[in-house]
Amino acid sequence: MGGRKRYTGYKSFQYLEPGVDYKEYKLAKELGRVESTKIELSKVEEERVQEILEKSIVISLHDHPEVFPENVGDVIEYIRSGRIALGYEGLVASYLDAVFDGLENGTGIMRSPDPWDWDNIIYQIGYRLSDIAMQDFVIKAQRVDDILRAFNEGKVALVLHLEAPPTGTGYDIDRVDVLHGLGVRCMGIVYSHGNELASGLADRNDGGLTDLGYEVVRRMNKLGMAIDISHAGDRSSLDVIEASKDPVFITHAGARALWPSPRLKPDEVIQALAERGGVIGIEAAPHTTITYKNRRHSIESVMEHFQYIEKLVGIDYVAFGPDTLFGDHVALHKLFAKELAIRKAQKPKEMELEFPEVEYVDGLENPADFPNIVRWLVKHGYSDNEIKKVIGENVLRVLRRVWR
Repeated sequence: MGGRKRYTGYKSFQYLEPGVDYKEYKLAKELGRVESTKIELSKVEEERVQEILEKSIVISLHDHPEVFPENVGDVIEYIRSGRIALGYEGLVASYLDAVFDGLENGTGIMRSPDPWDWDNIIYQIGYRLSDIAMQDFVIKAQRVDDILRAFNEGKVALVLHLEAPPTGTGYDIDRVDVLHGLGVRCMGIVYSHGNELASGLADRNDGGLTDLGYEVVRRMNKLGMAIDISHAGDRSSLDVIEASKDPVFITHAGARALWPSPRLKPDEVIQALAERGGVIGIEAAPHTTITYKNRRHSIESVMEHFQYIEKLVGIDYVAFGPDTLFGDHVALHKLFAKELAIRKAQKPKEMELEFPEVEYVDGLENPADFPNIVRWLVKHGYSDNEIKKVIGENVLRVLRRVWR
C-alpha cells in the first residue's frame, strides 16, 4: 500500500473539548513550516521514487513524530500537560509504514522533575496509546506482522521506543516486563549520562556495562525487546553488543570518523555492531551529523555519514533514524540543552572546530521529509534493491530475529 495512506483527518485528542478537558496551544505546521529543499530529479527519476515508496516497506528507526507549539515559550507547559499531539498529517506525507517513536526523549516532566522518573514514562506511554486508540490510521506495533499489516492497509505502525530505562529499572528488572507489556518494543540502555546499567556518551569515564546492565540485557533478550545503544559510551556499546544474544540497534547516530563528536560512533563500534548482525540508523537532528566537508548541516552532510558507513560495513547494516519532529527543533535543543547534554555531545570543549548554526536541517527538517532520502539515493545511483534495504528491509531483518 505504501504511500496510499488511508487517513481520514483525525487530530490528536479531538475526542476531548479544548479549553474544558485540556489547554489548547497553537501548534507548529506539520507541512511547509519552512522551505526545506526537495531533491530535484527528472520526471522519470521522480516516478521511480514514487514506485519505490509505494512498493517498499518504509521504516524510520527513530523519530519524534509529535507536534510542538509554534511559540517555543509554551513548550515546557505543553509537555507538562502530557497531551503531546502526534503529527498524523505529517506522517501521511512521510510515506512511513512504521516509525520508532522516541516519545519525549528524556524531557517529559509531567509528574516529576526527573524526566526519566517511572511515572513520567508511564504517563507518556499512556497518553500516546490513549490518543491512537481513538482512531485507526496509526496502530501500535508489537510484532513484525503489525508492520506488514500497516503496509498492506495504508496505515502507520508506531513502535514505542524509550531511549533509556525509567529511573530505578535496573533495581527492579521486572519493570522491563511491565514496559514490554505496555507495548515498548525498543529501549536504550542509557541516555547520555550514566545510570545504574552503563556509562553514557557524556560521561568522562566509561566503565562499561554494569552487572545490573548485563541482567537487563538478558531480560530484554528473553522478552524480545530490541536494544538501542545510541546514547551509550563506546565501551558500554561494545559490552552490550557482545552480551546480547540478538543483534542490537544504534537507532540514531553517525560516524565519528567524519566529525569528532561523542554523539557519533567510532568505526570500532559500528563494525562490531555489523559483525553481530545489527543495524545503525543515520541521524539528522540539527548539528549532529555534520562533517569536515559539509559543516552546514543539511541532507548532504547526513548522507555523507550514510555513504561512509555503507562503505565501512556494507549496505545490509545501515538504515535511517532521522530523529526529527514537527516544530522548531533548533529552538527546542537550546531550550533543553542541559537535559539533552547536546552542547557537550555536539561540540566538545577539547575540539576547536567551528560550524555554522542552521535554523533547520535543509532537506530533512521533519518526518515528512523522509522521501527526500529516497530521492537522494536515486539521484546518486543506488539500485532499487539497495534502497529497499536501507529504508526498511534491514530493520525488518533484525526485528524478525529479535521480536518474539
